[in-house]
Amino acid sequence: MADGQEPDPTGAVGTKYANWIKGFFETPILHEPGSVFLYNSLGTYMLSAIVQKVTGEKVIDYLKPRLFDPLGITGMDWETDKQGINTGGWGLRLKTEDMAKFAQLFLQKGRWNGKQILPASWVEEASTKKILQNPDAPQSRRDSSDWLQGYCYQMWRCRHNAFRGDGAFGQFMIVMPEQDAVLAITAESADLQGEINLVWDYLLPAFKNDKLPADDAAVARLEGKLKSLALPIPPKNPEGAVTTINGKTFTASFNALRLQTISFSFSDDVCNVKLQTDSANYQVAFGAGKWQAAETNMPQPALTAGMIENNSMIYPAKIKGAYTWRDANTLELVLRYIESPHTETVICHFNGNKLSIEATRSFDFGRTKTMIEAEEK
Repeated sequence: MADGQEPDPTGAVGTKYANWIKGFFETPILHEPGSVFLYNSLGTYMLSAIVQKVTGEKVIDYLKPRLFDPLGITGMDWETDKQGINTGGWGLRLKTEDMAKFAQLFLQKGRWNGKQILPASWVEEASTKKILQNPDAPQSRRDSSDWLQGYCYQMWRCRHNAFRGDGAFGQFMIVMPEQDAVLAITAESADLQGEINLVWDYLLPAFKNDKLPADDAAVARLEGKLKSLALPIPPKNPEGAVTTINGKTFTASFNALRLQTISFSFSDDVCNVKLQTDSANYQVAFGAGKWQAAETNMPQPALTAGMIENNSMIYPAKIKGAYTWRDANTLELVLRYIESPHTETVICHFNGNKLSIEATRSFDFGRTKTMIEAEEK
């Protein structure tokens, strides 16, 4: 993140630069390398490209026997570019528990089940500050920000002498050496500092130097709470305008989602919705009073959507859908991509042969709604 380039070339990947390595080297170096921090995910991609050039293996394959297997991590995948190089700076998918394992490995100075997986000296080198993000920031800002504590090797320093791996929208694995603890979070949040503040405000004060006494009642309450956690299912309500819209197709006016037609069919407590865009057709099933499991090629939004060159690694995506009638003429559809925190909610207002659609995505954090007008033709 301090190679001296400016601007960050990552955004030009997939548009201006078809060959990412060439795009990296065509980006001007305006600062002495190591002197100025500039977040640069394509620089991390280059590390992946170097490993593959030297070893003849993609990073994910190189790491499997050396890191993933010893830690018991399975089911991982990592996006590639058209050259078959792992993207490096993004696109690695793991379970939240696996993120915690990686953090625990660093907490234990590279040691796992009695075996030294990483040299302890490397763990120390990789997790200590190498450059400040903004050396001119006033102390008051530094004291309140976990993004101004210094950058390490692909890791960020935190307040309270912690450090972390940091992904888009609040994917965190935080290592807290003074508390002998790690924390892994999978999230889709717009307020990343607010998310980490919750850790410092609520979890950090709860740590004690001594072992807590046994508390069977508290353990039972925790287990009960964990078992009860579930995403709420939209209620199963009377079937509203089913008889008037069943089997009908509505044609949409021009809209940001590029939706052209939408149709509805109901059978056995399932609402099947067919969507036609200007480039593809999708069918999604929604259950009444239940989550209907399925798979879809319909893309979910992503910061790196323009840089995805191999969709086969991501789609079809596992989904679950449910619907409810808010009133006799208002249908609510809730779609969850169950291997991520992402949710889409579509509210359909029917008025005779006209349809008004209000679409919201958790990715937009409530800032925008897409309004679509459609009509049966």
